[in-house]
Amino acid sequence: MAILVPYDGSTPAHQAVRHAAETYPDAELVLLRVIELAEGYTSAGFNLLREQFDEAEAAPDVSTELRSLLDESGVEFRVETAVGSPAREIVDFAAENDIDHIIIGSHGRQGVSRVLLGSVAEKVVRRAPIPVTVVR
Repeated sequence: MAILVPYDGSTPAHQAVRHAAETYPDAELVLLRVIELAEGYTSAGFNLLREQFDEAEAAPDVSTELRSLLDESGVEFRVETAVGSPAREIVDFAAENDIDHIIIGSHGRQGVSRVLLGSVAEKVVRRAPIPVTVVR
């Protein structure tokens, strides 16, 4: 079984990884980092983006604590990186890579903040063709 866990270094993302490792110890965890392009991004900034992407590929952003948890649990994991809109990239990656389940952290925004900023987790839940677990 392959479990996709979107990972941005935040506390909710850590909680999602921890939940995935504890709930599915025999699964392969795929930690997906999405580099989001700013609105109005043009080709003029492509070289800067390429550098960011290369750095992300060279040094996956998995904290020492999290790596220790995963190593101790014996869960197989790998880190992947995508560029684009987070919700779209998460759903597309799952569909294109035979992912069985998505476990995503939620920042727990409410009210106006949620309406204005949207929720990646909510968009993933609505768009994903596979089961999604939201961890708070």
